[in-house]
Amino acid sequence: MNDSSSVADLADSLRRELQRYPDGQMLPSSRALMARYQVGPGTVSRAVAVLAAEGLVVSRPGAGVFRVRPHDGPDRRGGDLSWQQVALSAGRGERAVDATGVLATLTVPPAEVIDLSGGYLHPSLQPERALAAALARAGRRPGAWGRPPVEGLPELRAWFAADISGPSQALGAADVLVASGGQSALSTALRALAAPGSPVLVESPTYYGILAIARAAGLRPVPVPLDGDGVRTDLLADAFAATGARVFVCQPLFQNPTGAVLAPQRRTEVLRIARAAGAFVVEDDFARRLAHADAPPLPLPLATDDPDGVVVHIRSLTKVTSPSLRVAGLSARGPALERLRALQAVDSFFVSRPLQETALELVAAPAWRTHLRTVATALRDRRQALAVPLHRHLAGPAPLGSYQLWLRLPDGADETAITAAAFRAGVSVTPGRAYFPAEPPGPHLRVSFAGAGGVQQLAEGAELLNRVLAGGTP
Repeated sequence: MNDSSSVADLADSLRRELQRYPDGQMLPSSRALMARYQVGPGTVSRAVAVLAAEGLVVSRPGAGVFRVRPHDGPDRRGGDLSWQQVALSAGRGERAVDATGVLATLTVPPAEVIDLSGGYLHPSLQPERALAAALARAGRRPGAWGRPPVEGLPELRAWFAADISGPSQALGAADVLVASGGQSALSTALRALAAPGSPVLVESPTYYGILAIARAAGLRPVPVPLDGDGVRTDLLADAFAATGARVFVCQPLFQNPTGAVLAPQRRTEVLRIARAAGAFVVEDDFARRLAHADAPPLPLPLATDDPDGVVVHIRSLTKVTSPSLRVAGLSARGPALERLRALQAVDSFFVSRPLQETALELVAAPAWRTHLRTVATALRDRRQALAVPLHRHLAGPAPLGSYQLWLRLPDGADETAITAAAFRAGVSVTPGRAYFPAEPPGPHLRVSFAGAGGVQQLAEGAELLNRVLAGGTP
C-alpha cells in the first residue's frame, strides 16, 4: 500500500486484521500503521474513524485504539448504498463538501505525537475553573433555560459591541448578533452576502475553513495575494474589477496562516476599494485576544472606521477560552444585518441561552482579565520556543499574536511526504497546500504552538521537525 491508497482500502485491511484480535486488544499506534501501510496521518485517522463508526473499535484519547465486540443484530453493511451516488449528484451545481482541512485540524494526534497542528489552546491554557464557575452561576440565573431573543441576549450583544469598538464606540448592541462561534458566523456571512455561483475574494493564502465554507455554499473563491503588510491592495482593486465580486473575506490582524498585520495605509485602501466596488468586507477578527505579551498596541478593527456599513465583523470567544464555548459576535449595519439575522434564524433559531449566560458570567468575572494576561505571556514564550530553532525556515518575521508560524520549504519539496515523515518522527504539522485557493507559489508548512503541552514539548517538536527538514523524507 502506498501514499495514494484510499481510506476505504486501509479500513478493509484493518477489518481483516481485527479478526485476529481478541476483544479489548489495542491496535498498533498511528505511527506504526503509517509505516506498515505507507500512508499519511490523515488516511490513518479517517480509516480508524470509519471502524469506530461501525462499532468495531473504540478510540481512547491518550491510551490508543482498541477492538470491541461488534454489535449483535443484522449486518448493516450488507445493503446496497450505491443509489446514493446518483441522488447526491443529481441536479445542477456542485454539491460536494470538502472538509479535509477542517477535519484535520479537529483531529487530536495520538498521545505519542507532539501536536504542532492544532488550532485551540492546550487544556492547561484554557480557563477551566473560571468556565466551570461561570457555568454554575449561569445555571442559577432566573430564566437561564428559557428561550433567548433570536439576536442574542442584550447584555452580551452590548458587551461584544464595546469589545469590538474599544474607545471609538463605533458599534452599539443593536449592530450585533450572537452566533455559534466564528466558523458559524463566517458561514452565515458568506451565504447571506453572496449569491450561489458568484465569486468571493479571499486572501492567498488564507484559513482553509473560509475556503471550505465558500465552496460548500456554491461560491467561487478568488485569491488575492498577501505580502508582509497584508493583502496587496493593488491586486485587490484588480480582482474586484475582473470578477465583479461583492464580498472580500480577510483577517487583518495576525492573519492565518502567515501572521501578517494589515499595514495602516492599506486599511484605508481596503475600505475605499470595497466601497467603490459596492462590496462588503467580512473581517474575521479571530486573533484579537491572542496578542502576545510583547506585542505593541493593536490597531482597531476595520469596523471601527466604517460609517457606511461596508464591514461585517466577526469576533469569537472560542479561540481564547475553550473549543466548546462556541459564542461569537457578528456585527453589521443596515439591510445586511437584517439579512444575516434572517439566515441565522432559519439555520439555528438562536444560540443556546445557558451558553450565552455562561459567556456573560465569564467576561464579567475578575478571572477574565487574569486569564487574558496568562494566555498572552504563555503564547509569547511558546512562540519563542518554536520560532528560535525554526528561524531559518520562517517565511517572514514570527508574528506577535495568534498561535502559528508559516514555514517556506525549498522549491520542489513534497509537503505531503514531509508531513508524513514528521508524523512518523513524532510531530504533527499541517501542509500548506490547503491554505491556497489556487495553485500555491511554493511548498509551505504551518506549525502551531497552541496545542502542545508546553515550552519543553515545543522545543522537542522543533528539534524533531528540524531533523526531518534537514534529512529529507525517508
